Amino acid sequence: MSDNLPPLTALRAFDAAARHMSFAKAAAELHVTPAALSFQIKSLEKHLGLPLFRRLNRAVELTEAGRTLAPSTADGFAALQAAWQATRRLQDETSLTVTAGPALTAKWLAPRLYNFATAHPEINLRISTSLQMVDLQRDDIDVAIRFGYGNYDNLYAVHARKEWLTPAMSPALAERFPTPESLVGAPLVINDYDSFLTPPCDWPAWFRAIGINAFEPHGMRFSNVEHSIDAACAGVGVLLGRRPLLIKDVLEGRLVTPFKIAIETEARFSFLCLPGAEKRPQVAAFRDWYLAEIEKTANIWGEMEIIPVEKVAR
Repeated sequence: MSDNLPPLTALRAFDAAARHMSFAKAAAELHVTPAALSFQIKSLEKHLGLPLFRRLNRAVELTEAGRTLAPSTADGFAALQAAWQATRRLQDETSLTVTAGPALTAKWLAPRLYNFATAHPEINLRISTSLQMVDLQRDDIDVAIRFGYGNYDNLYAVHARKEWLTPAMSPALAERFPTPESLVGAPLVINDYDSFLTPPCDWPAWFRAIGINAFEPHGMRFSNVEHSIDAACAGVGVLLGRRPLLIKDVLEGRLVTPFKIAIETEARFSFLCLPGAEKRPQVAAFRDWYLAEIEKTANIWGEMEIIPVEKVAR
């Protein structure tokens, strides 16, 4: 038995048959006849010296050798496909796929995209909303914008400002609760989507920042960012919200942030791409636009007392 790799066409036939557990379906996928596919698999078995399938009456099943070979064969073809797609993208200077979280997309990114499209009509931009981890080599994504603590090994990363959180409410609620201390009696909107932050950037931490200890918040809880902001806009309660997710509704008057006290986390948004991809014209254009848009609204709150959450952690 030789250690030399068999022909790629034979491995491709095996991979398709192992995924479908059907020679007929595998042949249809590869646009060959079942006889041609069967010939490729028999040649692979001859090369290996072991059977890979048991041929049953109306089906096939993998042998022990087939079960051993199938996972790595599938991974190998997936890696080849990803590498091919990544290499083809190098010559494309007009297409750009960006992934960002649903909340950032809805509340910050989407309202500004007209400006980018106007400035760069030559770029075909696609936005993919997701909070899932992505493989920029495999998933046909050019740029990811992610919120976290900035541990992005082996990626080109540009980190935005640290994020802070401050109370936001409807104008009507602001009239009822005119001081920071008065929020002790206010209806609260409690978000669970930032629960991963360490130390916690939550209502007890904010109240400790204004000198009120042992505060236990009560109110309506949300796991979805947009829902919690919409609830605050509707006057359901006061939200402790992150700056970029509040900007749209503050600028349009649905929310106000009357108290100039915020708690700051080390977490921040980061612009991420594969090393070297930042030199591609469309990626560089989006990065520069993204950073410029952040700076446009950096000072809309005026003077804000920003307290690192570590100083008020329990």
